[in-house]
Amino acid sequence: MQFKSFIGIATLCTTLFLAACNGDSNSNSTQPQEQAKLQPIVIQGALPVESEKMAAQLENATVEMIGEWKFWKGTYKGYPVVISKTRMGMSNSAAATALAIQHYKPIAIINQGTAGGHDPDLHVFDIVLGKYTTNIGAFKTPNKPLGGGSNALEWNEAFDVLPDDESDPEPIAIRKFEGDKELLLAAYKAKPNYSKGQVVEGTIGSADTWNNELDRIKQFHTVYGTSVEEMEAASVAQIAHQFNVPFLGIRVLSNNITNNGAYDPATGEACQEYALDVAEQYMKAKAAAK
Repeated sequence: MQFKSFIGIATLCTTLFLAACNGDSNSNSTQPQEQAKLQPIVIQGALPVESEKMAAQLENATVEMIGEWKFWKGTYKGYPVVISKTRMGMSNSAAATALAIQHYKPIAIINQGTAGGHDPDLHVFDIVLGKYTTNIGAFKTPNKPLGGGSNALEWNEAFDVLPDDESDPEPIAIRKFEGDKELLLAAYKAKPNYSKGQVVEGTIGSADTWNNELDRIKQFHTVYGTSVEEMEAASVAQIAHQFNVPFLGIRVLSNNITNNGAYDPATGEACQEYALDVAEQYMKAKAAAK
């Protein structure tokens, strides 16, 4: 009687063990399937110091050149990711964005990299999440006669290059592209893992200009509310907006002239690590929603 009971118990344990194993197998196989169904997320960096660290962490990566723009396609922790080296400046980043959208059909775009500080309260290695991203290089200057000189501090009329009414020949307005809320949520989920500085929301200002005039920087910070400046994010936001692709700018302060924060090249790698973490959090949420 005791021997039969032992056999029965052993059989029951074996059955439960196999069922548990089969259950785990099904659970594990579902996740990669859901990941594989997702369209890739594109993460951009203008220069090698802003892109190659991310590219090196992709699995099964392939390199694709479209014109002079470089893309690495692979996976990161099972999720499809494309790393884009946009090259420097507004035109290059806009072109790289349009190419990426057409070629890879991304689920979202993160534009990340280094930036110079406009806010004296921010320091080198702090990261700014672009709640807003704006073009700080489009202005209508005041009328002045020949010999009247030029003063950039008087350039107070922003020119909207993407007006709602294109029949208006003088669309004077500050256009701010809002960061995607789901990407911002993912950025906040990744925030506890970043220990090199603080992570804050702010406004990213972009232009093909390198500003070193403290009065000019103060004006941008006061009038536009800029936290940092760089040369790509606003043009990426503009193209993503026109294609209706979710977008977020993420910028690390590599220097801050307003408080004597000296340039540190290690900031580029720090921002790449954080951006990959944000992408993982975003894709995880999208996979769970499928």
